[in-house]
Amino acid sequence: MGFTNILGKTLGFAGYALQYACITHCTFEYVGDFVMCSGPSMEPTLETNNILFTEHITPRMQRLRRGDIIIAKCPTNPKQNICKRITGLPGDKVKGHFMRSQYVPRGHVWLEGDNSSNSSDSRIYGAVPQGLIRSRVVCRVWPLDKMSTLTQV
Repeated sequence: MGFTNILGKTLGFAGYALQYACITHCTFEYVGDFVMCSGPSMEPTLETNNILFTEHITPRMQRLRRGDIIIAKCPTNPKQNICKRITGLPGDKVKGHFMRSQYVPRGHVWLEGDNSSNSSDSRIYGAVPQGLIRSRVVCRVWPLDKMSTLTQV
């Protein structure tokens, strides 16, 4: 086996590896990915170390609905992601800080954790720009005994 033959096979393998890496990246960036939950804010619906499958298409097409569970960049710490439920859409009247009513502005959503007594959410930091929403939760895939869909019908 000559040097050119080995080089050709190596470059061929590298080309396939690069193609698969690009396909995987595009899939996880634009279609869907897996997320691990941490923290008590969505209990009892979701618990720490639950692994969720999320999709990126619905937020990009602005087809989110009240009741959807989403993953978003934290409005107060962009290095952190949050997992919350949409409880208000643009134009909805919601109860804000100190129970004052307010309207959700255009281009924003109102997010709350299911564990309201232990959740830092829109009641503290206000309406969240839709541009911070990264994905919508489709289902819990781990632990296996609690595998379930988390979308509305």
